[in-house]
Amino acid sequence: MIRFSPSILACDYMNMGKDIDRMEQAGADWLHLDIMDGLFVPNISFGPAVVSAVDMQSNLPLDVHLMIVDPDRYIDAFAKAGADYLTVHAEAVKDLSQTLDSIHAAGMKAGVSLKPATEPSVLEGCLSKIDLVLVMTVEPGFGGQKLMPEMLNKVSVVERMLRGAGSGALIEVDGGVTMDNAMQAVQAGAEVLVMGTALFNSANPGNIMSMLRAASEGAEK
Repeated sequence: MIRFSPSILACDYMNMGKDIDRMEQAGADWLHLDIMDGLFVPNISFGPAVVSAVDMQSNLPLDVHLMIVDPDRYIDAFAKAGADYLTVHAEAVKDLSQTLDSIHAAGMKAGVSLKPATEPSVLEGCLSKIDLVLVMTVEPGFGGQKLMPEMLNKVSVVERMLRGAGSGALIEVDGGVTMDNAMQAVQAGAEVLVMGTALFNSANPGNIMSMLRAASEGAEK
């Protein structure tokens, strides 16, 4: 069954607690938190303090995506803040294998994110250490972008690579995922859907998640 990880980057910051509660009640599986430093990507979001606040507000697993330079410096800080999954960009680390080991040592599950131009081959040699692969379906940095359909082929490539290696790592997609294209991502191999404006701007986000879950289950039969 597919999982939904609403991105709080799209929530109403003045009513973040209420928006988080709304997603939890609607049936979200995780909460996605984009950490941006204005260097790795041209935008600034928030840091461990907000992650900690969200952790106190919600019982859902926190899916923390670091879009920052030298993410190793902050592994312990995000572990203390309550992150369950900590995803780093392959492009931002010096030694991916070592970074994944550090994330696990801090008590979190380790994810690796790939920008649109990054080939899945960068994952080779670390597959046994990866719990999650996040395929960016837009250029990271800003919400509200349209999904790049050519990235769905990368999702399929990642799926074949992981399953061929006997890995049970989850495949996540982030960027422009909507009701109209979510099933295409699932059919390509995505198991976790990060959705921002599509859920937070909806009057009935639970209906969106229920319909997509039903469609996914129907496709498997």
